[in-house]
Amino acid sequence: MANYILRRLLLIIPTLFGIMVVNFLIIQAAPGGPVDQMIAQLQGLDVSATARISGSSGGDTGQTSDGGKYQGLEPEVVAAIEKMYGFDKPMSERFWDMVVNYSQLDFGDSFFRNTSVIDLMIEKLPVSISLGLWSTLLVYLISIPLGIHKAINHGNRFDVWSSTVITVSYAIPGFLFAIMLIVLFAGGSYLDWFPLRGLSSDNFEELSTVGKIKDYFWHLALPLTAYTIGGFATLTMLTKNSFLDEINKQYVVTARAKGLEENKVLYHHVFRNGMLIIIAGFPAAFLTMFFTGSMLIEVIFSLDGLGLLGYESVINRDYPVIFATLFIFTLMGLLLKLLSDLTYVWIDPRIDFESRGG
Repeated sequence: MANYILRRLLLIIPTLFGIMVVNFLIIQAAPGGPVDQMIAQLQGLDVSATARISGSSGGDTGQTSDGGKYQGLEPEVVAAIEKMYGFDKPMSERFWDMVVNYSQLDFGDSFFRNTSVIDLMIEKLPVSISLGLWSTLLVYLISIPLGIHKAINHGNRFDVWSSTVITVSYAIPGFLFAIMLIVLFAGGSYLDWFPLRGLSSDNFEELSTVGKIKDYFWHLALPLTAYTIGGFATLTMLTKNSFLDEINKQYVVTARAKGLEENKVLYHHVFRNGMLIIIAGFPAAFLTMFFTGSMLIEVIFSLDGLGLLGYESVINRDYPVIFATLFIFTLMGLLLKLLSDLTYVWIDPRIDFESRGG
């Protein structure tokens, strides 16, 4: 197993390097980079996303009377801006500098926020941790018992109507649920039971410890509901199908033939095998819930987390933030994939990845 872990860790290096190369080339090729945006601001042009899409800004479309790229700016000014953002160097040199810095865990400073990328991410982490951690736990606490119950009652009325509810919840995006919850429960058109903005009230520091906990979950209620409704469907059906597959195997038939109680058969024999893929996939599921699909819900509920940060960084072409978050999230994803494999072995020692040459 030690050799397998070492091989997987060494494989992370070329995998991460390849991903960074591809994304660096794609992002660098996109029009309207930081230099163009700064020049557009100096020229008094609109640099909003809508204007960029329509081709009215970004500095790439403006032409001077003598064929120059930027109107009304001296070449020295343009050169100074390029140097400020590091674009006075060839693309290959910029990429190599980024690789060297990242290998030293130096992710640089944001182009537009006057702070380091790490400090910026740490500032946004509380929101993402709150949403990712609690929604993942809720999804597992709901999906596993529900999936087991559906497997035990496969084909009956409960299984049919619950499958209908699951299908509907899976088909509707989480942000639509979020809007519906606001309309119904956050002063939209009906009830005004829950707050609409942030993770705490204005008087949060004045509350007692119990009051702070209540206030925290009061603000989380609607965003968590929107997250959970959109996330439990897949895991529920995976749990059900996994248990159904195990229930129909020969060892279960043999256990029942020996006279073992049904609960002992299900939760002593079937549970460990049926839950193998569910539990082992928890690290990857947490990463997915933690870093993806949050941007729209963060915008709807005015939550300033990593999802909104990533969106704004792409819109503003804030390259240090884009590349640093991509590097960190990809590295975490690769490490969690290895952790998932090790969890498989921990749950079921019969699995041996090393013997398969993995």
